[in-house]
Amino acid sequence: MVGVVLISHSAGLAAEAMALALGIAGQDAPVAAAGGTADNGLGTSFDRVEAAVRSVDQGHGVVLIPDLGSSVLTARLLEVEERVVVADVPFVEGVIAPEAAACSASSLAEVLEAAEESRAFRKL
Repeated sequence: MVGVVLISHSAGLAAEAMALALGIAGQDAPVAAAGGTADNGLGTSFDRVEAAVRSVDQGHGVVLIPDLGSSVLTARLLEVEERVVVADVPFVEGVIAPEAAACSASSLAEVLEAAEESRAFRKL
């Protein structure tokens, strides 16, 4: 399965988004939270994100979903063509679609496409 890493400036936000993803996709889904800095402050830790990528990589690729600012920059540093990709999606909405696609044994490109479709989700 394709792995998903949720990158946030807040460890709590990343953890709750991961709980949402696991609730949708099942507890065995390859999803990881990478939030906050090494000293548990607000910010982004390259080392935490890199470790999260390794933890969910099952050989089918990894989609990174950053929240904003430095998390996007950190995610871009970890991109590897056709292996680790960044989804330009809203953070919470972007969690749902890729998890559903990843659980159906979709390819990395299909999971990324499903995530990017969340940009068009309407609430009303």
